Amino acid sequence: MQFTALPEFDREFKKLLKRYRSLEEDLNVLKQVLERSPRGYAPVIVRVSGLGIRTEIYKVKHFRCKALKGKGSRSGIRIVYAYFESEQKVEFAEIYYKEKDDRVCDRERILRYYVGSF
Repeated sequence: MQFTALPEFDREFKKLLKRYRSLEEDLNVLKQVLERSPRGYAPVIVRVSGLGIRTEIYKVKHFRCKALKGKGSRSGIRIVYAYFESEQKVEFAEIYYKEKDDRVCDRERILRYYVGSF
């Protein structure tokens, strides 16, 4: 499985990494899970619907972050990614902390990058 990230994801990740030091290690654990099951499993990972595009977009709702002690998989960190089955590729599109910004995903970003790709 190949893993890439949008430039916006990289910027958001670096910003969160300053506050949550274990984030890089935690993301590596998620990558291991996605290698086995890139479409995830509810309720941990859900497909984002209603975008009107062919690209499969998923949101990780239960992301474990060691730096957020006592929260377990309910850390509040959300990760949105695109899965390209034919290429065996996962592209991270967005990462955010739910308590500061509770939305489904940045639909404009998703549409900007993934309209017409599949």
